Amino acid sequence: MVLRLSRLVPGLLLYGIADAFMMRAELGVSPWLVFSQGLSSVTGMNIGLLTNLIGLVVLLAWIPLRQRPGIGTVLNIMLVGPGLSLGLWLLPTPELLVVRIGYFVFGLLLLAVASGIYIGTHLGPGPRDGLMIGIHARFWTPLWLARTGVEVTVLAVGWVFGGDVGLGTVAFALLIGPLCGFTLPFFDPALRRSGKTPTPRPEAGEALASDGAESDQSKEVTEGSTVRRAESC
Repeated sequence: MVLRLSRLVPGLLLYGIADAFMMRAELGVSPWLVFSQGLSSVTGMNIGLLTNLIGLVVLLAWIPLRQRPGIGTVLNIMLVGPGLSLGLWLLPTPELLVVRIGYFVFGLLLLAVASGIYIGTHLGPGPRDGLMIGIHARFWTPLWLARTGVEVTVLAVGWVFGGDVGLGTVAFALLIGPLCGFTLPFFDPALRRSGKTPTPRPEAGEALASDGAESDQSKEVTEGSTVRRAESC
């Protein structure tokens, strides 16, 4: 437990710092923040409060996906924010476009690595990452596809409702899935083994029909062999 906590805490802080790099780049916010902005413009609610409410709703979506929150889920809420604040305090806002692009790319890569570090501890993912893991486990969907599908969906809804979208937002939505699909198995061997698409199990009726067909085929082979032996005699 101590060893896993020693990975969990830095992973969550790095997650917040990664967000800070992308915010300082000013090339577009993440899809979930676009979603929060859009709902805030429609409802008039404070974006901070709305972000927390969205997290609670996402946690409810864990129930049909058979995901369980853990200490990592709680610490996610407690540590990512301070990590973000620390990063914003340390990082200046760059003026050159090439530096801003570098900020964004580094932040995106760091976010994928941080996700792998803290999710790989199995102490509970954050609400949004847990949604990705739940879809992956419940429907045998590849990690990158589950993450990309979620990000693109919330991005589209947020944009329709008036959220701010930039080139960085689109890049985040399209790239974070494949990046997490690479980093998560690297830090978690169990996910690496489950990365192979399993062969779907047949339903009970299909299994019985298959068994019956195989039994009939066996009988035909046996009867045919008996007839041939009788004829040869």
